[in-house]
Amino acid sequence: MKEEKSFKHWADSIAEKLEERANTDPILAKVVAEKGYFVYDEKTPSGKIHIGAGRGWVIHDAVAKALRARGLKAKFVLSSDDMDPLDKMPVDADAKKYEKYMGAPFMNIPSPVSGYKSYAEYYFRQATDKFAEFGIECELASTGQDYIDGKFNRTIKIALDNSDKIREIYKRFSRKGSIGTERIPFNPICEKCGRIATTLVTEWDSKREVVKYKCLPDFVPWAKGCGYEGERSPYNGGGKFPWKVEWAAKWPTHGVIMETAGKDHFSAGGSRSVAIAISDEVFDYPPPYPSTRKKTGDGYEFFTIGGRKMSTSKGRGISFSDMTDYAPATMLRYLLVKTRPRAVIDFDPVGTNKMILLFEAYDKTERIYFGKDAVDNERELAHEKRVYELSHIGPVPKTMPAQIPFTHATMLVQILPDIKSVVDSLKSTGHLSENLSSDDEKYVTGRLTFVKKWVAEFAPEEYKFVVNEKVPDDVMKSFSDAQKDALTMLAESLRKKKMAEDELYNEFKRICSETGLAPKEFFRTCYVALLGKERGPKLVSLIVAVGQERVAKVLVTLE
Repeated sequence: MKEEKSFKHWADSIAEKLEERANTDPILAKVVAEKGYFVYDEKTPSGKIHIGAGRGWVIHDAVAKALRARGLKAKFVLSSDDMDPLDKMPVDADAKKYEKYMGAPFMNIPSPVSGYKSYAEYYFRQATDKFAEFGIECELASTGQDYIDGKFNRTIKIALDNSDKIREIYKRFSRKGSIGTERIPFNPICEKCGRIATTLVTEWDSKREVVKYKCLPDFVPWAKGCGYEGERSPYNGGGKFPWKVEWAAKWPTHGVIMETAGKDHFSAGGSRSVAIAISDEVFDYPPPYPSTRKKTGDGYEFFTIGGRKMSTSKGRGISFSDMTDYAPATMLRYLLVKTRPRAVIDFDPVGTNKMILLFEAYDKTERIYFGKDAVDNERELAHEKRVYELSHIGPVPKTMPAQIPFTHATMLVQILPDIKSVVDSLKSTGHLSENLSSDDEKYVTGRLTFVKKWVAEFAPEEYKFVVNEKVPDDVMKSFSDAQKDALTMLAESLRKKKMAEDELYNEFKRICSETGLAPKEFFRTCYVALLGKERGPKLVSLIVAVGQERVAKVLVTLE
């Protein structure tokens, strides 16, 4: 019993560790006292942002919520790394239009769609405009604007004054030939052509605080520098750090106490290793959770679709903004909150039954939360209740929302002409209350609308069907005398009186007994006659939903 009571959701466990860190590390204690708990994430807006990035956003959001639940001041901030250069042509971009911008910062490239300030804002907002739908409470920031506003000025000077130390760190972790082992760690924006990827700092004048640089035609294979040579201040938007140095510089600049990332960044000797060493040895700042000054910790696992890893720049997989075309945001958030960050999520909404399983799991968690379903122990109860709290979008309701079994709904939307008819049917069968509240009506309608879309576009064939108007001639000829007798008897029974579900079950048993058909063969016969398929929804539910008179009318063609 002691073990059961010690349960903590992963977000609460992380929040507890963050509070312990702040209480024991003098630097973090000072940061937290001044700024609160700063939970941070960042994303380069190089194209449509994939659903895998959304896993990180929900993780950070859940931890910030868990910190606030502990009575602590905490916020989650997501920054657009819009000072990064365009280094690959996005799959959905006009190559001729954007070729001239290769190597320029995303924030200085025009948007592919009118109404946005830049290329960066367009792709960033494609994702972040969906945050309310996902229940993500987040402040949005621009890394480029942070450079312009001078927030990085202090760390820029420290890094440039310690170029030798940063090069040594790169040598310690990087493969032979890495450019980070040779260059001064800063990329100025060329004052002539506006590119940032093609510039090389040749000297840092620490007294005058300017960098001398060249814009090289062949510095990178994907962008051509203009050949300009000059000098400029690195401050207030004059350029940016290389990625690994920038990652480390962000932590003391903002006072970050937590920032995790995908596990690929946490590989031995990878970007996180370099960043924490720079943070520790150059900026003297304790790297954020899950890292320490000496250990990288573990990043979160991938979110794959049908076993395929997502990629923003390659346009591979389903984007975060498009994912709600395949699954409701409520269900996706639930999936991400329920799953521990170090567990792989492979979710394929197309052509599988995973959507059904997800809805069923969510509904079970909801019933447990409201005490409608019992659980085996206190630990499971605590787990399910906390998952529901952290995954629910908006305030948790005081009473349980109306539920509709997903599989039952898939049957009804294929039989009845519209959503209103489905709702009426559910009320008549007792699945829904006759006095449904307006909130529940809206909730149910939304779920049924999605179910109808899922059946039409994504469901496996086994969940799709059309009720026959009559039994086809070739099917009738294929039936044995016993099968025909069974269907005729069923039609007669259905025309005699309206039967409840238990009465229908008893009728099935009687017919099987009198005709000698095995129950399995009886059900297969009914499905073939009614749907043209050997399997289908629960037969009793199908007859109730279609209506006894209509079913009898189909079967009477056998007489």
